[in-house]
Amino acid sequence: MFKTLDEAVIFCEENDIQMVDFMMLDINGRQKHLTIPVGRLDESLMWDGIGFDASNYGFAPVESSDMVFIPDLSTAYVDPFAEVPTLAVIGDVYVIALPENQRFDQDPRNVAVHAEEYLISTGIADEFRIGPEFEFHVFDHVSYENLPNSVKFKIDVEQAEWNMGDGEFNLGYKIPKKSGYHAAPPLDRLHGFRSRVAVLMEEMGIAVKYHHHEVGGPGQIELEVEFGGLREMADKTMMTKYLVKNQAVSEGRTATFMPKPMFGEAGNGMHVHMHLFKNGEPLFYDEGGYSQLSELAHWFMGGLLKHARALCAFTNPSTNSYKRLVPGYEAPVTIGYATSNRSSVIRIPAYAKDPDKKRFELRNPDATCNPYYAYSAILMAGIDGVINEINPSDEGFGPYDFNLYDISEEEKAKITQLPRTLDEALDALEADCDFLKAGNVFPEKLIEIWIKKRREDAARYNTIVQPIEYEMYYDL
Repeated sequence: MFKTLDEAVIFCEENDIQMVDFMMLDINGRQKHLTIPVGRLDESLMWDGIGFDASNYGFAPVESSDMVFIPDLSTAYVDPFAEVPTLAVIGDVYVIALPENQRFDQDPRNVAVHAEEYLISTGIADEFRIGPEFEFHVFDHVSYENLPNSVKFKIDVEQAEWNMGDGEFNLGYKIPKKSGYHAAPPLDRLHGFRSRVAVLMEEMGIAVKYHHHEVGGPGQIELEVEFGGLREMADKTMMTKYLVKNQAVSEGRTATFMPKPMFGEAGNGMHVHMHLFKNGEPLFYDEGGYSQLSELAHWFMGGLLKHARALCAFTNPSTNSYKRLVPGYEAPVTIGYATSNRSSVIRIPAYAKDPDKKRFELRNPDATCNPYYAYSAILMAGIDGVINEINPSDEGFGPYDFNLYDISEEEKAKITQLPRTLDEALDALEADCDFLKAGNVFPEKLIEIWIKKRREDAARYNTIVQPIEYEMYYDL
């Protein structure tokens, strides 16, 4: 929003801004914030920053945890949900040093910057443009508990089919199971909500392509945005999640980006469309190539597919992620590519025919990821594919122009599968992480910390007794 501090100060004076909010995120991708009076927005702040305890963000041990935030004024926007007029701004993390503070190499935004710089240094391209699709659920109620004597959750949404028999007050318009795709009002009770979120996004500089109800009947919706650079879209991913969640709460609802919030319905992915440009020219188009994709595009896909299992540790970093990656819900389970095939990890949209629009999408990611790490890891895998000229067809990754859910067990055994659990994904990352370290983009220490934290998540989940186990085993 601003190029200089003077621009920001003048804007705050003219718009009666009283507070400045630092919007941060921890290593997991969970949003944090810290607020200062607007009078503290001065030159010393831009140089010295604001000190914080980085150990509470998962970045550093307690004994060496003093770091500082320094605001990136280009990311500033007026927070539409703040009671007191507030300018929100994303901050970068710096290590305290002499003669001047240094960017912290594990800071998610710093990793994204290094990934973009590494792409340019290779000479392959100078722009990596991505466009994520945001899928999420909006509920009217959610409650949950995890106690030694009670493990449960309950969700509710008025338009769900399970409320068809509600005898107290019922207008009768319910969306049947797995039948919500492009549902129209009055079945679609969330059209107004989506439009209000889209207006907010547009006001914040996030260009919305469209929004619609998704397949899941109980409040699943999608917002798709226009393309942008890696760090730009990671910023906008965090802004989108903030706007969605807070708009829902302001309307007495609740929103979740969990990959699989309920059994038997479609889950929430965050498909990532991508293509490369150099000097403004598209690099993924070739009229004579398979699905009009260039050889370079195929190499880029080859890198993604070769490293797909390891990538899942960053693109699908929750235990819940692997409840979505199962057959029957338009989520991929096998590693391959094809045109118009939503059962493959990489889908090439048939409708994207113009050279500037020629692209493909990676379908396995979900929004429990830290977007800066996830988008950077995707780019690093693609670069590795181009540098090593990895042809996906030669590697046995397709093209698979058929339904990968319907193949026999014998045929399935010949195709590499995505991890079935978070532990499997972490095993893959431990065995295949050198491509992330190229150009010092992902520090080795960051990868070690990431694996340790995700192992802790998996261990906690694996030791909790689940209600379904009572149904299956109680009487044995």
